[in-house]
Parts: sequence; C-alpha cells; structure tokens
Amino acid sequence: MWNTIGKSLWLKSNCLSHQNQVASDSVHRGNLALQQLSCNACLEENKACKCDQSFESCKRVSGVDEHHSEGNNSFTHSVINMTGMLIGLGQLSTPYALETGGWSSAFLMIGLGVICAYCSHILGKCLDKNPKSRSYTDIGQQAFGTKGKLIAATLIYMEIFMALVSYTISLHDNLNTVFSGTQFKVSWAKLSKSQLLTLMAVLVALPSLWLRDLSSISFLSFGGLLMSLVIFTSVACTGIFGGVKANHTIPALRLHNIPAISGLYIFSYAGHIVFPNLYKAMKDPSKFTKVSIVSFTLATILYATLAFMGAKLFGPQVNPQITLSMPPHLIVTKIALWATVVTPMTKYALEFAPMAIQLEHNLPHSMSSRTKLIIRGTVGSVLLLVILALALSVPYFEYVLSLTGSLVSIGICVIFPCAFYLKICWGQISRPLLLLNFTLIAFGLLLGVVGTISSSKLLIKNLNRAHSG
Repeated sequence: MWNTIGKSLWLKSNCLSHQNQVASDSVHRGNLALQQLSCNACLEENKACKCDQSFESCKRVSGVDEHHSEGNNSFTHSVINMTGMLIGLGQLSTPYALETGGWSSAFLMIGLGVICAYCSHILGKCLDKNPKSRSYTDIGQQAFGTKGKLIAATLIYMEIFMALVSYTISLHDNLNTVFSGTQFKVSWAKLSKSQLLTLMAVLVALPSLWLRDLSSISFLSFGGLLMSLVIFTSVACTGIFGGVKANHTIPALRLHNIPAISGLYIFSYAGHIVFPNLYKAMKDPSKFTKVSIVSFTLATILYATLAFMGAKLFGPQVNPQITLSMPPHLIVTKIALWATVVTPMTKYALEFAPMAIQLEHNLPHSMSSRTKLIIRGTVGSVLLLVILALALSVPYFEYVLSLTGSLVSIGICVIFPCAFYLKICWGQISRPLLLLNFTLIAFGLLLGVVGTISSSKLLIKNLNRAHSG
C-alpha cells in the first residue's frame, strides 16, 4: 500500500529524485538497481544527468567516486520509506494465511517480523564495515566476491519475475470477478473469457515497457499508490459500513498448513534489497536500527489488524485475495476490484526498468539509441508475454506467492543477511550472536525447504486436478 510513498521519498534524497520507483512488494524490490543503473547510464553515455543533485553526486551513487554521498533523510522520513517498502502485495493474503493456519500462526507472523527486523539491522552493520558498499549486491560481493554478487542479483530478479506472475494472476482473478455477468467470446480464440480479458489488459500495458524516460514511467507508480490506498480503504469500509458481521471463529492452530502459509508471511516482509540504500540516504545512519524496529512494528500491526479483520469477517470462505471475499453488491467492492485490476498494469514498466537498463548497458556502445530502444522494448515485451503465459497456466495466487516467499524471499530476508554478516564481521561477533545467526540460517533453510516443498506440492496437486477435470 505505502510502497510507492516510501520509494518516492527515498529517491528524493538520492540521484533519481523525481524518477520514482515502483510500488511493489517484492515484488517488488529489485528497483534499487534502477537508481544506480540510471546514473551509470548518464556516465557511460556522456549525457546530462537529470537529477536533483549534481553530476558528481551521480558519480558517487554509481560507485565511480570513492567518497559516498551524505544522506539527508531524517528519522521520520526513513521510517516512512522503510514502512512503504514492507507493505505491499502481501497484505492481500494475510487474512487467508491467518484463517488457514489458525490464530496462533499470528505468532509466526510476528516472529518473522522480529527476525527480518534483526536481519535489517545486521545489513546496516555490514555497510558500516565498508562505506563503498551501497546496495544488497555490493554486500554480497563484499562477503563472497563475484559469486556472492551473482547469487544476490539472481535472487533479486527471480523475486521480481515471480512477483509479477503473482500480480498477473491477481489481474486475471479480479477481471473474472468484475465481468462475471458479462458474455465475452471470440470465435477464433481458444481462450476463456477471463483469459481473453487478461490478455487484453496486458496488451494495453505492453506499450509502457517501451518508455525510456523514467520520469514518464514514474507517473505509473503514482497510479499504483492510489490504487493500493483505495483497496485498503475499501476493505476497511466493508467491515465498518458493509453490513458484514465479524462473527466467524478463527481456529486455534492448523499445524499441517503452517509450511505453506509461512511463505505468504515471509513474502510480506521482503524489502531487504532496498534497505542498504535507505541506510545510505539517512542523515544519521546510527539510527538505522531504530528505524527498522519502528517500521517493522508498524507493518506487523497493519498486517495483523487486516488479517484478523478479514478472517473474522469472512471465516473459512476468505479468499487468498481479500478483495475477492468482499460482498459483490457493495459499491466499495466494485471499487476495490477495479483498483486491484489497475494495480498490476501500473507496475510492469517500473518492475522491468532495472532489467531493461542493465540490458542496455550490456549492448555495444556503438549501437544507436533507437536500436537499443527496440531491443529493450522487444525483450521486455517477450518477458511480459512469458509472465502472462505462466499466470494463465498456473492461476493459483496463494501457491505462487507462497512459493516465491519460501523459495526466494526467505533467502533475501534471512539466510543471506546472516551469512553476509558472519563472513564480513566474523572477528567482532560475540559467541551468543554467532549462535543466533547460525540458528537463524538453519531456521531459514528449514522454513524455506518445507515451505517450498509444501507450496510446490499444493501447486502441482491443483494443476493435476485442473487438467484431469
């Protein structure tokens, strides 16, 4: 919900001030590359850098200058930024996760919030050791060399890709509900109504991938922010004014469902790849730990409130996307559904921007800007169509999101921050902290493995059921 606010405010203190990043969950979250790569593009192409700061500042951000730029974000500003990074796509699924796992699973959600806040803290410690490190991938390189950087970058882009698949599934599901009473068919197309509608929506969003002006793309992120605010407000209004009674009983614990929903919970806290940049943007980086505590507390309170509210309102009938559980006759439901439909369409261009800019850097410098644009747009379009095909083939939002959390996000949020910290700060870590970090790595691996296996089994089971049916 607040992702775009956080990113927008953060970028005002960095090189891409008015070139806002995507409102994403984890989706969000590889967009930190957008900041650095864009400044690199200014340098490599000898173009004027359209930043609020000077050209020399862009050099510092891109790592050309040995000195790092001073941040100017206050404590409050930084809290808004980090909270904005945390609250996103995961908020749709927390009511489902709570009802599926039982109310005691809220302790797992809170515990993961505490763990992820600690891992945010130790990322700051890693940055203290090397002022030249500015990003998550820089920390990976500092800890384990080129292999560490490559693994970190791979996880980042995997998360972006899988989260976009989840967004497209959400687009499909909500379009199907919005047009539930409408007859729509094309005689020559062997697709269902919802599939055709999703294809049309993606084709409408496709031209945005050809935009090269990041300030134009940033306009889309404002739309994403607006839609997120609309969705949250609509769900709250359903409980307050919609005539739906919160009289459902939430089960205490469904232990067999915990592995599957753990991925949903961990995905909700996945924002760590941008935290190093938030750290660098602070006036006083020594307060970064306090910022993490406050931000994760606010995010956890919001998630818990929404989770209990949704589970109490809709009980066992709660949908993996809370918007699909809302009474269809209410005006706020129609508003929320349309907002959920529009949201993914505002995100594609901004989520692809880091990949697109990296692609341009790998092209020969002798190549004309027009040719680069064509290659960039073509590759982005092909990737989006691949994402569309996957989303239509695997239309199970909760299992894909859970798989993303268990397979990728747990590594980004818990396993690798602890591993980076142990490698970089080994000589200064006390025995209790050594034990804690090794325990968290083991816990993360366990949760990731059982969560990946569980969500994969459920996904395969539902796919087989759909094909056999």
